[in-house]
Amino acid sequence: MRDHAGSHRSTRARSRRRLALTLGLITLYMLAEVVGGLLSGSLALLADAGHMLSDAAALALALFAIWIAQRPATARRTYGYYRVEVLAALVNGAALLAIAMLVLVEAWQRLRTPEAVRGELMLGVAAGGLVVNLLALWILHAGRRESLNVRGAFLHVLSDTLGSLGAVIGGVLVWKLGWLWADPAVSILIALLVVASGWNLLREVVHVLLEGTPGHIDLDEVRAELAAAPGVLDVHDLHVWTITTGLEALSGHVAVEPGRDHGAVLVELRRRLHERFDIAHVTLQLEPPGLQDDEHLPF
Repeated sequence: MRDHAGSHRSTRARSRRRLALTLGLITLYMLAEVVGGLLSGSLALLADAGHMLSDAAALALALFAIWIAQRPATARRTYGYYRVEVLAALVNGAALLAIAMLVLVEAWQRLRTPEAVRGELMLGVAAGGLVVNLLALWILHAGRRESLNVRGAFLHVLSDTLGSLGAVIGGVLVWKLGWLWADPAVSILIALLVVASGWNLLREVVHVLLEGTPGHIDLDEVRAELAAAPGVLDVHDLHVWTITTGLEALSGHVAVEPGRDHGAVLVELRRRLHERFDIAHVTLQLEPPGLQDDEHLPF
């Protein structure tokens, strides 16, 4: 069987390198966008810089979460600190929504009272930001399915990339056509994209925190696979949940035919779960047929 602990260690190491490199890129260009936004008067650039600031904070938080998740389990935290990565993704999703609301308010005010914008400067800075974000996306792309934490950072950068693209388009419209309203209009589009990314991430994180069944696992198929094992009469109280991305756990009760070797049955059940569903963290209670949870207790 695969060494899940070793696999998660190597995954975290790869994620840490990707996040650290992306953090350096984002932080450097965020400063450039702040300067460019102030000089050009562009809300879209300042909105993009604010989003980059949230990206930098998200990446720093993700790196911290990976570091603390390496701490070993204790008697008080028997699963260790894996869930810190999930909590980091929760904070990142909430931050995305908060930033989007602030941009929407400011954009609405600018639509009502347009302000002068230097389109050529806005276009140049936005184009540079687009290149940096595309590079950051390329760095994080491979790790987005390995960790919900990295996925949160990836979504931050993805929405920022779309924001940079919008700022480029807005810069062209302001520079070539003099459409001052294009700057706040692009800002609104950026904010709506950020809302969509943040909301989807929050839904996924909340599902994990509520210990919902992982989306790629069908609980009925798991039950049927266990019930089909030799000697198994019934499967009940079956639960599958996510500890952190890529690490699922299962618990359940299995009624076994009288006279069966429970050790052999357990080995077979664990083999089926690992080979078909890649679930290795398994807790199964083997019991005689007809036993209820509250039977044969001394109280």
